[in-house]
Amino acid sequence: MAVKIKLKRLGKIRSPHYRIVVADSRTRRDGRAIEEIGLYHPVQNPSRIEVNSERAQYWLSVGAQPTEPVMAILKLTGDWQKHKGLPAPAPLLVAEPKADKRAAFDEFAKGLEGSEPKGEAITPKAKKADKKADEAADTAASTESTEA
Repeated sequence: MAVKIKLKRLGKIRSPHYRIVVADSRTRRDGRAIEEIGLYHPVQNPSRIEVNSERAQYWLSVGAQPTEPVMAILKLTGDWQKHKGLPAPAPLLVAEPKADKRAAFDEFAKGLEGSEPKGEAITPKAKKADKKADEAADTAASTESTEA
């Protein structure tokens, strides 16, 4: 049985992400896989690449053939060089961890605690009596201007 290491496509139409799988070469692209050994998300910046190095080395050692895209990924992670006995490449770029929004909010709130409040943030609602008085004044002003 010929075994290949290939990409299994997942995701929506314009947001693909892939799983790196070991499968029989006769199965379809998104068909049944023997084992999943990694992830590849090309849309993220930088691309997210995770490969279980131990399992990749095992499958390469027993004769599994990687497809061209998978070979490029294995070369980036250094698994292909490790299998062939070549020097390792430079490390991959990793996305910076996102800042904790809660901590940033707490820090901002602590900075505001010492300062005095600047007034009401909400304007008071107009009462019905005030509206009626304004309307009466407007109508009186408009009748005076028409009489003159």
